[in-house]
Amino acid sequence: MSKSSSQVITCRAAVCWGMGEVLEVEEIQVDPPKADEVRIKMLRASLCHTDIINSHGYPLPLFPRVLGHEGVGMVESVGEKVEKLKAGDVVIPTYVGECKACENCTSGKTNLCETYPMSLTGTMADGTSRMSVRGERLYHSFTCSTWSEYTVVNAAYVLKIDPRIALSHASFISCGYTTGFGAAWKETKVEKGSAVAVLGLGAVGLGVVEGARARGAARVIGIDKNEKRSEKAKVFGATDFINPTNYDKSISELIKDLTEGKGVDYAFECTGAPNLLNEALESTKLVV
Repeated sequence: MSKSSSQVITCRAAVCWGMGEVLEVEEIQVDPPKADEVRIKMLRASLCHTDIINSHGYPLPLFPRVLGHEGVGMVESVGEKVEKLKAGDVVIPTYVGECKACENCTSGKTNLCETYPMSLTGTMADGTSRMSVRGERLYHSFTCSTWSEYTVVNAAYVLKIDPRIALSHASFISCGYTTGFGAAWKETKVEKGSAVAVLGLGAVGLGVVEGARARGAARVIGIDKNEKRSEKAKVFGATDFINPTNYDKSISELIKDLTEGKGVDYAFECTGAPNLLNEALESTKLVV
């Protein structure tokens, strides 16, 4: 279908019914897209820590709700006024849009679009939902709700990608991986020849590793308690790996041992664990 379908689709979705409750796989109804919207058949979805805190009511306790903001899918149908997307396009739903005209979009400094900002209301732009279960409205997660077989998203929050990209890899591009890559490559602008430490080698951490490598870092030290992440990190560009559970020293001490006591030029904390913020700081050359 190249234009909007008038048919409601019944499909499965992971529904969170209340704060901290276990997700339930439910049969839900997904409405056709309205003007400026597309309906997407999700092909892959990922789990982000943000989804976990959303299930506990942060930042707003909106329930019942379909979670998920990482994923990749294929456009099933498009609403009126949608010109740049068509059925069959492989796309990533995002939670920040891009008008390419507002002050922020044209600044080259931030992607926080003023026209299409991050939405926390749990609804579409018109204040309604495109999802329901047994007649009850379901709240969206940001503008995505990727933990459903079908979802409806405003076209301004959809990015068309090369269909040759592996779906399991593309699913991470919408949030975790690009957060880390952009931190090293665009925000920090790691200099050629720098030494970098990356605390946590999940999707965000691997993004930092690749971003630092792309910027020409001479040494990229990956730190993680999961030994299995060592080889993956090296594929992305890590030169060294530390499993802190194998030592009696602190992470910052282990990093300084690897750098002749100097520390690194940049340290990225990618786990969200508050106690590791100090370790990241103390592993840099700024602390003596």
